[in-house]
Amino acid sequence: MKKFTCLRVILAMSAMASVLSGRAVEEKLIILDEGMWQADNGRVSYIEDGSVVSNSWFRDVNGYKLGDTPNDIIQINDNLIAISVNWSNIIQFITPEGKAVAATENVPNNRRLASDGRYVYVSSYGHECETVNGTVKFTKGYVAKIDINDFRVVATCEVGYEPEGIALYDGHLFIANTGGYAFQEDHEYERTVDIIDAATMRKVNSIDTGVINLYGTMSQSGQYLCINSPGDYYDIDAAGIIFDCRKALDGDPQPFVVMPYACTYNCTTTDGSFLAIGSRYSYYTGEYTFNYLTIDPGLCIESGGAEGIENRLPGTMVNDIMSMTSPYGIYQNPYTGMFYATDAGSFAGAGVLHQWDPQGNYIGKNGLYINPGHFLALKPDSWNSGVGTIVATPASPDDDNAIYDLLGRRVATPKKGGIYISNGKKFICR
Repeated sequence: MKKFTCLRVILAMSAMASVLSGRAVEEKLIILDEGMWQADNGRVSYIEDGSVVSNSWFRDVNGYKLGDTPNDIIQINDNLIAISVNWSNIIQFITPEGKAVAATENVPNNRRLASDGRYVYVSSYGHECETVNGTVKFTKGYVAKIDINDFRVVATCEVGYEPEGIALYDGHLFIANTGGYAFQEDHEYERTVDIIDAATMRKVNSIDTGVINLYGTMSQSGQYLCINSPGDYYDIDAAGIIFDCRKALDGDPQPFVVMPYACTYNCTTTDGSFLAIGSRYSYYTGEYTFNYLTIDPGLCIESGGAEGIENRLPGTMVNDIMSMTSPYGIYQNPYTGMFYATDAGSFAGAGVLHQWDPQGNYIGKNGLYINPGHFLALKPDSWNSGVGTIVATPASPDDDNAIYDLLGRRVATPKKGGIYISNGKKFICR
């Protein structure tokens, strides 16, 4: 039996009590609609309790448009959110109410974001960056470090060509490099995950995964990353990688497992697993093929990929997603457990948001804007209003330390990264 040390974090439970008692939950969801590349029509959709409040939320709040091709969104702290607007070369900072408070254009061709609450880290395909020490130029791509006190770039680090996914673990940044411009520039596809000391912004290692073009969504569950590789769309097949950041920092020569499945659109679940919709495209046939995965990253790493990978999604999600025209994103709300996926349709018209309950039972859909693909859930209003009563009964009167998942089901062995309840308190299993 696995044993994990669980770090108990006392958090407000009123919203969770609502889930467990069947009352309506407070869903707050921000979705980035990429729009059409070079059309300068990116938007932000805002959802509350399963209904669309606005499909032009940023413009409604601020009176002007967001920009061209928003590419990522993260919450920095309780009062600040960052959005990378790729083709406008803007990193926009807003409050959870949608109010724009700052922006920087110092990181051109910005891609993905990570934050430790004090700094924002952003990957860039570009070759120069304006910093507090002047303009810095790069042969390949780079990562920029932005101080949220003044929203200026205080440091940079060159990485591989066209770096994409970025994650922060134990004071280090993990960067998935694509080399995605290989078809038009004088370099090959990249195969590496670069590791940067976030404090010094110096590269400390580069892990060769043996898999090219580490492109697209990269999800994080504690020490584990889920990385997609679309291959070259011709002779090199798409694949997925489960990467163990802890093993990489400890010097393990191969801290990853390569899976023969695409992980094009992936997300982290409340129990620490990964869900993935894999989309494979071939220029030879002009066709897409799909796979649908639930991945236990710890078991996958421990077994070398022999276990922990299942061709399924919760409930009816696989059949529901198979009916979509162009799946474009998948997400689970970490506060309520609700699942979401988007359908981009023709990639030129309105997209659709689909919703499922925490068991994967279909709830309904809403119309969004063009190419909706990036999600951020906000805390429900009642999240900080006090500790509620957990509607879950221990097995025996003296079993006060019983552990339950977010649905009130007793758990014998909690998983790393999972969110659980015990003695009326919420904790994350470390």
